Amino acid sequence: MADLKGRKIAVLATDGVEQVELTEPVKALQQAGAVVTVVSPKSGPIQGMNHHEKGQKQPVDAALAKTSPERFDGLVLPGGVANPDALRMDGEAVAFVKHFVDAGKPIAAICHGPWTLIEAGGVRGKRITSWPSLKTDLTNAGANWVDEVCVRDGKLVTARKPDDLPEFNRGILELFAEQAVRQAA
Repeated sequence: MADLKGRKIAVLATDGVEQVELTEPVKALQQAGAVVTVVSPKSGPIQGMNHHEKGQKQPVDAALAKTSPERFDGLVLPGGVANPDALRMDGEAVAFVKHFVDAGKPIAAICHGPWTLIEAGGVRGKRITSWPSLKTDLTNAGANWVDEVCVRDGKLVTARKPDDLPEFNRGILELFAEQAVRQAA
């Protein structure tokens, strides 16, 4: 089990987030000792989705306008179609993600989550996976797209879909734990 005690991880999401792609990584990170903060452009709860059906409202811990990416050690970008599509059109959300890209902090993205990474300049030259419909977008943005369950390229972990969550969560924990060890050394 990865030891992420005290590591501060942001999960950036908004309405339309694929519910399990938010809740399962949060649970895995918290069980490993991380302090997880769900950050959103909205200050109230966000609408989770179970594929095309509405899921449960998900609580937001911090409004994007009232938090700073500097306070976090890593970032998780869950998918769902509407969630990352809205985030990539939000300049403040893109700037938040860009901080992690530019600072070389670990990032994990699943399903449609990499859409926001494209806007933040975080995919060029990276080996990456996603929901298959993003293949052309990612390739056009300079990524090397592959159809694999979970892909690690440096400080980036990506996965395709909810079925990949067990491998994705393992990848997240390994990535964030390695970063914690490096920073402690």
